[in-house]
Amino acid sequence: MEQEQNNNTNPSGSQDRQKQAAFEAAKLTAWESLKKFFSELLDIRSDTDRDATVAAVKKDIPFKGHNAWILIFSIFVASIGLNVSSTAVVIGAMLISPLMGPIVGVGLSVAINDVETLRRSLINLGVMVVLSVLTAFLYFTVSPIREETPELVARTYPTILDVLVAIFGGLALIVAKTKSGTIASVIFGVAIATALMPPLCTVGYGLAIGNLEFAGGALYLFSINAVFIALSTFLVAKLLRFPLVRYANSKRRKRIAQVASLIAVIVMVPSVWLFINLLDQQVFEQRTKDFVKNIIRYEGAEVVKFTQDYKSKNIDVYLIGQPVPQPKINQWMQELEATENLEGCNLRIYQGADRSGELAAQISGDLKADILEELYVKNENTLRDKNERIQFLEDEVARLTLREQVKFTDVTKEAKIIYPELESLSLSEKITDNFEKIDTLSVFTVAWKNGLNRREREQNAEKLAAWLQYKMKLDTLAIEGN
Repeated sequence: MEQEQNNNTNPSGSQDRQKQAAFEAAKLTAWESLKKFFSELLDIRSDTDRDATVAAVKKDIPFKGHNAWILIFSIFVASIGLNVSSTAVVIGAMLISPLMGPIVGVGLSVAINDVETLRRSLINLGVMVVLSVLTAFLYFTVSPIREETPELVARTYPTILDVLVAIFGGLALIVAKTKSGTIASVIFGVAIATALMPPLCTVGYGLAIGNLEFAGGALYLFSINAVFIALSTFLVAKLLRFPLVRYANSKRRKRIAQVASLIAVIVMVPSVWLFINLLDQQVFEQRTKDFVKNIIRYEGAEVVKFTQDYKSKNIDVYLIGQPVPQPKINQWMQELEATENLEGCNLRIYQGADRSGELAAQISGDLKADILEELYVKNENTLRDKNERIQFLEDEVARLTLREQVKFTDVTKEAKIIYPELESLSLSEKITDNFEKIDTLSVFTVAWKNGLNRREREQNAEKLAAWLQYKMKLDTLAIEGN
């Protein structure tokens, strides 16, 4: 009996094992198919032409003849765009600028241990930078417009966004160059996104007006863009395993490899430190904005301006309106200390109602101008909105009045045809208030021709009232007159 039961259960267990094995096989097949799909989707090695890429990069490094004149003219175009704050003109200048070649050459030459190409790239890059700054300096020296436009100010100090754009723009650039048949549209797009030329023009502007801090910040921004583009080129070349340059002398080959490795370390380590530092600064500024927006609140008081300094960790907030009591300010300081990434910061509150003169002493001329400009813009926008609303309402009232006039004119003509005895007909709006609600009543005043007796006038008035109520689509109306 037990043997017979075993015979009955074994086939069922075998089927379960077969189903499980089939499921595992199907799952493995699906996983392998998915891996193959994404591998083929993201694979760039199979379509990479390494020899053609190296040749194309080396071809873009030399800077003479046509490239020199193209750079000079593009610098003039970019300087004009920055001078008049025209984004479209600046973009056009970036499209024709040949600045990208030597920077990519630096990254690739370090990756493949090609010291000769590295030397040529650095020399040409230096010449490009000097020529660009000199051209911009000459333009802004003779230009009658010396105002610091928003386009110029935006190129005076780097942010974490500039670093990210340089990294991903550089990656897109070198990947496009390594593809068999270079993708020109990508190269043009990277030229716009990384914005190498505007900072150099801003350096020339800073030197022309004698503002070395302005020029230094712009040069700092250019250096960051250039370093991270070169670094991206280096990483992609290493990832795609570009062949190293071979030297007949083994000692020379070893020394070259050591020099290239040292340069790579020198570039990468400060770049990582710079990236982290800029990221911390960006986080600090964003946290400060959120803190002021969400925490610095008091009924009757308004924040007109605030500034933050990443180095000194000072956060200055300027208030107008109702004075904020010290206990409330102490509460804000405690909340600031408990805010992540803002620990140890100094919160300084300046109030417009402070009669000690401290506010006036603390606010610089530029900050006063900023506050007044911000208040003016706010009030101007409010007044503009109110004026536009009033104008709209006036136009609407005029349109409705005209429509009612036209409609009433048609009614009076038709009424005259129906009631020839009608001498005149007028319309007015009567507003009544019974101290519970206000009501508006349309009152028609009629005048009949002489010869009608009282009874005929009353009958005509009733018929006219019914007809007017229907014609004018009124709920109620009143007829007055003789």
